[in-house]
Amino acid sequence: MLSILGFLMIAVFMFLIMSKRLSAIVALILIPVLFALIAGFGTDIGPMMMEGVKTIAPTGVMLIFGILYFGIMIDTGLFGPLVNRTLKAVKGDPVKIVVGTAVLALLLSLDGDGSTTYMIVVAVMLPLYKRLDMNPLILTAVTMLASGVMNITPWEDRLREP
Repeated sequence: MLSILGFLMIAVFMFLIMSKRLSAIVALILIPVLFALIAGFGTDIGPMMMEGVKTIAPTGVMLIFGILYFGIMIDTGLFGPLVNRTLKAVKGDPVKIVVGTAVLALLLSLDGDGSTTYMIVVAVMLPLYKRLDMNPLILTAVTMLASGVMNITPWEDRLREP
C-alpha cells in the first residue's frame, strides 16, 4: 500500500507542476505532507522531516557550492581554452565530442557519486555542445548512461570505501 501511495504521490506531484497548478517549491512541501497524512503518519511527520533535512543538507550544500563554483568558472571563461583546444583536436566532429563525454563521465563515476559526476561533466562539456550547436539533451543522456553503467557493474561495490 505504501509503495502505491509513493507512486501516486510522484504522479500527483508531476501533474501539478507540469500543469502549472503549483510551483515546484510549494508542491515539494505540500504533496509529501498530504500523502504522509493519508498514509497515517500524522504524528511522525515532524521527526521524519527533521531526519530528512539532516540527511539531505550536506548534499544540498554541496550542490549549491558546485552550481555557484562552476557557474562562476564558466562565466569567467576558465573552460574557454580547453574548449578551443578540444575543438581543434576533434576537428569539430560531434561524434568525438559525444564519445569524449561518455569517457569523461565513466572516469568521474568511479567514485560512485552521480551528482558530482553530472556537475563536472556538464560544466566542462556544455560549452563544447553550445559551440557546436549540439542538443544538450545528448549531453544529459550520455552522462547519465555512462554514470549508470559504472554504478551497476560488478566492480562498483569494490570501488566504494567500506
